[in-house]
Order: sequence, then structure tokens, then C-alpha cells
Amino acid sequence: MKKIKQYIFVLKWVLGHAKEYRWHIIFMLVFGLAVSGASLYTVILSKRIIDGASEGMTLTGIIIMYIAFMLGIQIFSAGASLLATIINEKVSFGIRKNVYNKIIRASWQDVTKYHSGDIVTRLTSDAGNVADGVINTLPAIVQLSIELVLVFFTLFYYSHFLALLGLIVAPVAVGVSWLFARRLKGLQKKVQESESAYHSFLQESIANLLIVKSFTNEDYSVNKLSELRSERFKWVFRRSKFGLLGTTSIGLAFQIGYLSAFTYGAVQISKNLISYGTMSVFITLINRVQSPIFGLSQQIPKIVALFTSAERIMALSEIPPEEKTEVTIDTTELGIRVENLSFGYDKDTVLENVSFSITPGESTAVIGESGIGKTTLIRLILSFVKPNEGSITFFNSKNEECPGDAGIRKYIAYVPQGNTLFSGTIRENLLTGRYDATEDDIYDALKLASAYDFISELPKGIDTVIGEKGLGLSEGQAQRIAIARAFLRKSPILIFDEATSALDEGTEQKVIQGFSQLNPRPTCLIITHRKSILKYCTSEIKIEDKKISIQALNN
Repeated sequence: MKKIKQYIFVLKWVLGHAKEYRWHIIFMLVFGLAVSGASLYTVILSKRIIDGASEGMTLTGIIIMYIAFMLGIQIFSAGASLLATIINEKVSFGIRKNVYNKIIRASWQDVTKYHSGDIVTRLTSDAGNVADGVINTLPAIVQLSIELVLVFFTLFYYSHFLALLGLIVAPVAVGVSWLFARRLKGLQKKVQESESAYHSFLQESIANLLIVKSFTNEDYSVNKLSELRSERFKWVFRRSKFGLLGTTSIGLAFQIGYLSAFTYGAVQISKNLISYGTMSVFITLINRVQSPIFGLSQQIPKIVALFTSAERIMALSEIPPEEKTEVTIDTTELGIRVENLSFGYDKDTVLENVSFSITPGESTAVIGESGIGKTTLIRLILSFVKPNEGSITFFNSKNEECPGDAGIRKYIAYVPQGNTLFSGTIRENLLTGRYDATEDDIYDALKLASAYDFISELPKGIDTVIGEKGLGLSEGQAQRIAIARAFLRKSPILIFDEATSALDEGTEQKVIQGFSQLNPRPTCLIITHRKSILKYCTSEIKIEDKKISIQALNN
């Protein structure tokens, strides 16, 4: 009962994503039934042609009608196939867009529990399986069921015995399908998981190609990919073997039914009890009555893929959204207040009962050994992770406060560690900081970040195309563009996480002097290992033994 409820829940979720296209799907279903009806009528026409030929009748009109029906069926089938392809693409994109939207707005801490390659596999392969199930599999089940009823009663009209004989295979098909369905679901899950591992390795090895090559790990990487491919092939082969075994079993039952109908028809002809046209109807319809049953059994693996993939996508869509409070206080200037904060990843405590306050407009350096919790502190301030205890609030010079959650990020400009540029033009990268920025805003930010001169020398200036992670630029140049992007945001809070590590001391000083020229002056938090930056700061936060101490600097 619990599993049935789960299947119903998943089915409702799937149909919910196809709701927008329900009339398209219904039209396709009606279209398909019309084609099936026309095809069934051609069987009756073929009987009239054969019997008419046996009796020496004029057959021109019937033959023309038969040809017209056959051509119409082919044209309509091609149109239905094209329509199905279009709707399939729309539904699969709709699912991807909805889930992507939820992932983008979900808790960063929860999303990062999944490998990015696994997420991409779920958004591509699994979403494709769900869309195929909605557009093709579910309508096919309805269409085949109705077709089975129509063909059965048509055959029943000509022969009660053959109609019942044709249905004998139904219990066999249902029984075999049921036996294999549960096993197929487990195998389908293994196939999707192995595909995720395969894609994850591909993505990581290509993204970190420099590391692969620098450690001469090319052979290892190729061999590892082969191992993952072999693992995936193993599960694909087992799934296919199981599906083939079930299909073969049902096919044998069909052959027995067909031979029985053929033998029965031959005996009836030998006794002059039926015409040759009726014999053709028997042979055609016994296949047609078994064909929907066979078709329904073939939908079992697709249904399994649909439910398995839907559950994998649902796991992503069920990640809770971030808490986001609308900021209603004056945000011209903002300070940060941390009170009794504790945080740890799993059981590993990083910060323990720490408290400090940074007043609006203050520049604070955060120092400490690597791995001591500096970046974690920034993630807490940005609400990427939640504290286990304590609170983070933001306040202005009027002492108005607002809670620290995802809503405050609108007022924070962040320059994280490493190269964080996207492929595209430099302009596009800068505008991610503020999409409504003017040309003057862009060039002012570039000048403050000491990036204007080298960009001016590029062939297309800010419209120069760069590769993934700033390919085509030096690390220092990429950092200065990231800093300019943050300046362009004109936020009351500016956070640098080792943002000047790739700059020489002279350029770094120019950049620090650049943000001091911002008006109004932002509250600045700078994670650094360089003592030289301290002379530009008004206070210093030191993290040591899970505790934080803050002291004023005489600058």
C-alpha cells in the first residue's frame, strides 16, 4: 500500500509538470486513436477487396479508398511523430527549468551535497526520461488499451472463438511484466547512478585538465573513464537482458496464439465455412488483438524509467528554498553584528561561541591560518550556511536592524577565492554584478580595480570574448575583472576572500585605494594572508582555536 501511494504521488508530480501541455497531449491521443481506427477499417476494406476479387466484382472504388486510407495513415502518423517531438522538447525543458529554478534558489549547503555532474545528469537524462514518459509512454498506454478493446470486439464480431483465443496471451503478458517490473526498477536506478558517476568524472577531469596534465595523469584518467563506462555498460546490459527476456517470453505466447488462429482459419476454409477475405481478417486481427497487449508489456520498462527518473528529479526539487526576508531598513550604509555564533560541518566545530561587531564604513581584515574558518565565516555572513547557534544581523547608523539571511545578499558585493569568471565577453562578466550598469559605471569600476589599462589594449576591449574560468587572461587580470564586477555593484558591504592573492603588491595597493574611493564608502571585510593590507584597515579580526578576537588598528 505504501508503494502504491508513492507511485500515485510521483504520478501526480509528473502530470503536474505536463499540465501546461495537457491539450496538446489529448490532441495527440485523439489523433493516435483516429489513426488506429482508420488502420482497423483498412482490415475490413482488405476483406472486401479479397472477397470481391474472388467473386469477379469491380474493385476500383474500394482500392482507391484503401490507398487513400493508407496514405492518410502515413501522413497523419508522420505529423503525430513531429508533434510529439516538439512537445517532448517543451516538456523536458519545462521540467529542467522548474527544477533548475528551485536549485538556484535553494540552500547552497543542501545543493552542494550533490555532485554537480549528478545534478546535470538528473536535469538532462532523467528529465528526458520523464518527458518521454509523459508525452509517449502514458498516452501510449491509454491508446493501446482503447485499441485492444476496439480490435477485440471487431474480431469478436467475426469469430467469438478467435477473439477469446487472442486474449489468452494477456495473463501471460501481465504476469511476465509484473515479475520483471520490480527487478527492472532497481536496474534502472543503477543505470542512472552509473551514468551520473560517468558524467561527474568527465566534468571534473575536463574542468581540472590543467591538474591532470601537470601530474601526467592522462593514462589514469582514460583508464578511469573506461572503468566507469564498463560499470555503466554492466547495468545497461543487465537491464536490457531482463527486458529482452520478458519480451521474448511474451513473443512466444503471441506466436502460439497466431499459429492457433492460422490453423483454425485453415480448417474453416477447408470446410468452406469462411471466405478467403474472412481468413485475411482472422490473420490480421489476431495479430492486432495481440499487438496492443504486446505494446502494453513493452511500456513496462519505460514506466519503470519514468518513475525512477521522476524520483531522482523530485529529490532535487524537494530541496528547501532559502529563507529570504525583505530588507526594509535604510541600506545606504550597513554594519555587521555577530552574537554567540557557533558552527561546524557535521561534528567538526569550526567556530565556537564567537561575537563581534563591524560598524558601517569600517574596513576589517580577517587573518588566520589556512583552514581555520575564515571562508566559513564569510559563508555564514552571506547565509550560504546557517549557524548551529547564535545570530548574524545587519544594522545601519540609525541602529535599525535586519536579520542575516539570503535577502541581505542584494546589498553585498562578494569576490570569492579563485577564478570565478564565466565564458563570454568581459562585458557580460561585469554586468553579472549589476545588469543595469551604464557604460560610464563599467569604466569607472574598471579604473578603480586597475583593470582599465590592460582591457583597453585588448582587440575588442570589454567586448573581448574569454573562455571558461577566464581562459585567455592571466590570473591577476581575471582577479581584477572580478573585483571590478564587485565595485560595479555599489553595495554597502564589500567582501574580499583572498581576492588580491594573484596581484603584485603595487597593483594590490591600487585596488585597495580604489575601493576607499567608493562613495559612500562600503563596509569592507578582507580575508588575507598579507600583513601589508592591514595599513588600509581600521580593525583586524583574528581567528584562532575556534575563537575570534577583534582589535582596532591605528591607521
